[in-house]
Order: sequence, then structure tokens, then C-alpha cells
Amino acid sequence: MESQLVFLSDLNFNLDVWKRELKFQESEMDYFEEKLEHVVMRNPGSEILVQLEGFQNKIIREREVMGHLRHRIRMKKRELALQGQLEKNNDLQFHVHEKQVLLKDEMKIFVNMHYQLKERMMDFFLKYL
Repeated sequence: MESQLVFLSDLNFNLDVWKRELKFQESEMDYFEEKLEHVVMRNPGSEILVQLEGFQNKIIREREVMGHLRHRIRMKKRELALQGQLEKNNDLQFHVHEKQVLLKDEMKIFVNMHYQLKERMMDFFLKYL
């Protein structure tokens, strides 16, 4: 039973780290939206507006994905809490861990995509601010 508690605490730790990472990325998106507003004020041309609209659409989509990931993290934390309260067999523990790996892969893909967008936006800001 003690090894199961360590196992569950490790999974909970991962979930907490991912939750904090999403919160940080959300705050970055807020900051980038402010910077996009500054670009519009300094450069009112239509070419820039097309690029800005593209960035805004990507930010909206990222926020949707962040919401989905936060929901999955909440559901996973509930599942782990239930598992901690009830004695489960090894097959179910593996199943929970397997789901955690899938969420880990989703987070990894999201983080990579976020940083690619961040790099493109930083290059855009360097050019137009």
C-alpha cells in the first residue's frame, strides 16, 4: 500500500507541475495580447493587421487547448484521489498510469507548439515594436 501512495503522489506532482505551467502560459498569452495592441497602434497598415489576426486566432485556439488540458488535469486528480481512497488491483494502477502517459504526451505537444508560437510572436515584436 505504501508503494501505491508514493506512486500516486508522483502522479499528483506531475499534474501540479502541468497545472502551473498552463497558468504561466496563460499569463504569457495575456502579455502577448497587450503587445499586439501596441503593434496595431504603431503600425495601422493592413498587412500588419492580417498577421495580427493570425496571431489572435492562434491565441484563441491555445486558450481553448489550455482549457481542455486543465479539465483533463482536474479529472485526473479526481481519479487519483478516488484511487487513493479505495484499494485497487495492479491492472487498474497500470491503467491510471497509462492514461497519465497519454496526458503527458498531450502536454509535451502543447508546450512545444506554445513555444513555437512564442518564438514567432517574439520575432514579430522585434520587427514591429
